[in-house]
Amino acid sequence: MRFMRYLLAVSALMAFTTGARAADPKEGVEYQRLATPQRTEAPGKKVEVLEFFMYTCPHCHSLDPQLHEWVKKQGDKISFRRIHFPQGGTDPLAHAYITLEAMNQVDAVHSKIFQAIHVNRSRIYRDEKELNAFIFANGVDKAKYEQYFNSFAVQTKLKRSAQVVAAYKVDSAPTIVIDGRYVTSPTLAGKPGQPESASQAATLAVMDYLVNKAAAEKK
Repeated sequence: MRFMRYLLAVSALMAFTTGARAADPKEGVEYQRLATPQRTEAPGKKVEVLEFFMYTCPHCHSLDPQLHEWVKKQGDKISFRRIHFPQGGTDPLAHAYITLEAMNQVDAVHSKIFQAIHVNRSRIYRDEKELNAFIFANGVDKAKYEQYFNSFAVQTKLKRSAQVVAAYKVDSAPTIVIDGRYVTSPTLAGKPGQPESASQAATLAVMDYLVNKAAAEKK
C-alpha cells in the first residue's frame, strides 16, 4: 500500500513538472516588455543579457553563483554584461565595478566582494580607500586601477549610470533584461511566499525562454 502511494505521488509530481514546463512564461506576469526597447551591445546574432545588480544586495549575492553557471551554459548564444545600480553620483561600489570592467578584471574580484560583504560582514563599501585596498589586496594592479578609475571614460560611464537605469525602467535588483526588450526578475518570475531558491530557478527558466525567443526573432 505504501509503495502504491509512493508511485501515485511520483506520478503526480511528474505530471506537475511536465505541465509546468509546457506552459510558456506569460508577458505581464513572469516578464515584461519594455515600452521603449534599448540598444544592445551584443555583437552579431548574439542575444544580450544584462543584469542590474548591487554588491550590497543579498538577493544579488544569492543569485550570483546560479547566474554564473547559467551564463556558462548559454555559451556563445549570449553576450552577458552587468550594470551596478548607482547610489548617488559617488557610489564607491558602482565606481569600482565600472573601473574593473574597463580593465577586464571583474572576474578577479567580483565574487570576493560579495563574499566580503555578505559572508564576512565586512563594510568595505563605506569608504572608497578601504574598498580600493581590498581590491589591491586581491591581485588588481594599483597603478593601473587608479589610472582607469580617474579616466574620462570611467567617470563618464559612472555619471551616465543613473540615466541608463531610468531608460530601462528598472527599480530593483537583481533585474535581468534580455535583448534590450524583455525584463524579468525573481520578483516577477517567482511566486509569493516560495523559497528564494525556487524564485531563482523560475527566473533562470524564464531567462531560457526569453533568450530562445529573442534568438528566434533575430533569424
